[in-house]
This record gives sequence, structure tokens and C-alpha cells, in this order.
Amino acid sequence: MDNVKLWLAQDTPIEDKAREQIQAMSELPILAGHIAIMPDVHWGKGATVGSVIPTTGAIIPAAVGVDIGCGMAAVQTTIRADQLPDNLSLIRDAIEEAIPVGFNAHEHDRALDQVLALDTGKSFAPRLRELRERFNNLTLHDHLPNKSKHRVEAAVWKQIGTLGGGNHFIELQIGDDGFLWLMLHSGSRNVGKSLAEVAISLARQEAEQRGDILGDKDLAWLIEGSSSFVAYVETLSWAQDYARTNRDMMLALLWRAIEPFLPANMAAKQIINCHHNYVERVVEENRVYWLTRKGAVSAKSGELGIIPGSMGTASYIVRGKGNPDSYYSCSHGAGRRLSRNQAKKQFTVDDLIAQTQGVESRKDETVLDEIPAAYKDVDAVIQAQADLIEPVVKLKQVLCVKG
Repeated sequence: MDNVKLWLAQDTPIEDKAREQIQAMSELPILAGHIAIMPDVHWGKGATVGSVIPTTGAIIPAAVGVDIGCGMAAVQTTIRADQLPDNLSLIRDAIEEAIPVGFNAHEHDRALDQVLALDTGKSFAPRLRELRERFNNLTLHDHLPNKSKHRVEAAVWKQIGTLGGGNHFIELQIGDDGFLWLMLHSGSRNVGKSLAEVAISLARQEAEQRGDILGDKDLAWLIEGSSSFVAYVETLSWAQDYARTNRDMMLALLWRAIEPFLPANMAAKQIINCHHNYVERVVEENRVYWLTRKGAVSAKSGELGIIPGSMGTASYIVRGKGNPDSYYSCSHGAGRRLSRNQAKKQFTVDDLIAQTQGVESRKDETVLDEIPAAYKDVDAVIQAQADLIEPVVKLKQVLCVKG
């Protein structure tokens, strides 16, 4: 794989399935350069998680994935560690009451307009109105079957400001800077998934019509200038904005939920909100191309990013070094070491309890697949990309809410 550059964590080889995916990606005729593989690399549906893929005149919908705009948000507060109450169970109850998780959603979307305002005092109502108008003009959702279309349209405004499931989470963390940090991980919810699946299906159909020979049918692409490409790019932009707004709204709900338990002078020192499943159009002096980050974060020089570990290990706030070899990117997390099924087979609830000691969290079979041992060593992952980022704050969670 001559046109692949890798940043691998020590003692964490690439599994065979992921290596096969990378090989198939490296043979694509639409590549605009080498593929960059981050140290949290592992097999993923559609394309390898932890990959940065430049393409000319085309985008691969399955490489972006079904959670368009998925990413992280973090807030550094003015609260010190010793100002937290000893028992955090009531705070966890308040968070779970305020923010729907898993398949749950808000009962009605008007509640969002009434409740949500960031600490800046700016209402979400204008952002929601703009998202509604743009959603109504999207042409990609016209391809949804009527039954699915009605379901998606009914859910989209109830799910904004909700967490979802899987590896999505809300955490309170203490930094080595001494401050309390709020952190969460989520994306574009069911609407992003539904629209992404439409685009993936269209790409496969068009590849078959063109007679493209693919090592993996999931790597089918949409050609720039086609009606499907235009519709998909429009959808990408909307879903990425929806995902960012979703995280902002949850931060507002999270803030409101924890306020009664903390000193009245709590304020936000800084806020970070970054995608790690998305596409951007890159314009350079002598070329234009599309850059897909599938499980990777922008790490331009001086840019702050978030690299979480697991529900029982460290997370990091990092600053980008602007390395062009990685297309100014870094990893989006520690990366899975074991699949969800493998984790459930290998570990017990007792193991989960031991590995999340000191963390106020749910500790049962429903989150066993998120056990810390299912993930790579986040410190090794950070060290493997020392030429891409520098750690700014090391964090350790004291409370975790899983989807």
C-alpha cells in the first residue's frame, strides 16, 4: 500500500478486516493523494474508522458513514474539582431526566424552543428555523420510501437535543488543569442515518450502471456534477449543521441540569465542538478535492480538538500541529480493540464494575460492550501521533451517561 501513510499505536496492529478495507480504498481511481490512517484505526461499516480520504471529483457516501457529522463537544468550567459534591448519583439522575438517551426523544419539539438557550443568552429558535427551512428543501429525502419519509420527518425535530445510543456519551470530567469539564459525543441521529443510507444506495446503483469494478461495493462513489452528488453535498452540509446544533443543545440542557448541584458562580471558560465523521471541500493553490474524515478530527495548526478514551480511562483536549501528511488531521478517540460482540463474550458485568471504579455510571449488561478493555490504550494512541497534535489537558471522568 504505497499510497497509504499510517500512524500506528505501539502494540496495536491493524486487524485483518481493517487492512483489507484500507487495501481496497488505496486502489480507488478517484483518490487525490495518499490515504492517512490514524492510530485509532479499526474496521468499520463502509470504510475503516480512523481514515482520512482525499478524492477528486467524487465522494464515497459509505466512507463518510451513516452518522453524518458525528463528533464531540466539551466545555471547560470555572468549577474546581473540590467543589463537586461527594455523591454524584443525583447529578446523573438529573442529566438522564433532562437529555433523552438511546431510542428516546423529546415528547414534543416546542419544548426545545422554550427551554434551550446557551449561557450566552442566544436562543436556538433562529437556528432551528433555518434548519427546518433547509430540511424542507433537501431533495435527497424525496428518495425515502413514504413510510420511512414520514417516520424520519416525525422524529427529526424531536431527536435534536438527544444523545442516541452505542458509543455516544455524556461525561463530567476533571482535568489535570484542576477544572471540571463537560463532554459529550453524538451526531445527526436517525435523520442523518436515513439520508446517508439513501446516498449509499444511490452510489451503489450508479456504480453498477457505470460498470465500476470495486473491491468493496461500499466504496461506490457519487460523481461531482451529477444530480445525486449535488443532493448529497447539500444533505451533508445540512446534517453536519444539525449534528453540531444537536451537541450545542445538549450542552445547554446539560448545563441547566447540573447547575442546581454546583456553586452559583459557575461559568464556561471555553467551548470546543468538532466533527469527526464529515466531508469538506479543500481548495489549494493548484488543485481542489474533497476530504472525507471517517473517525478523524481536524488538527490544523493551533486548532483545539477532543480525543476521548473510554468510560473508564483518560480523555484529552489536544492542539493541532498542522501536519500536511495527515491532511491536518488526528485521531477521533482511542479506537476499538474488540468488537461489541467480542467484548460481551470476553467480559462480565463484574469486569465492567472493576474497570469503571470511581465513575458514577450505569454498570450493567446494556453497556458491557463499552467496557474500557474493549478500547485501545488512549495514552499509546496519543503518543503515536505526536507529530500531529500536542496534549493540552488530560481528563478523567467522574460521571458517565451512556446511550
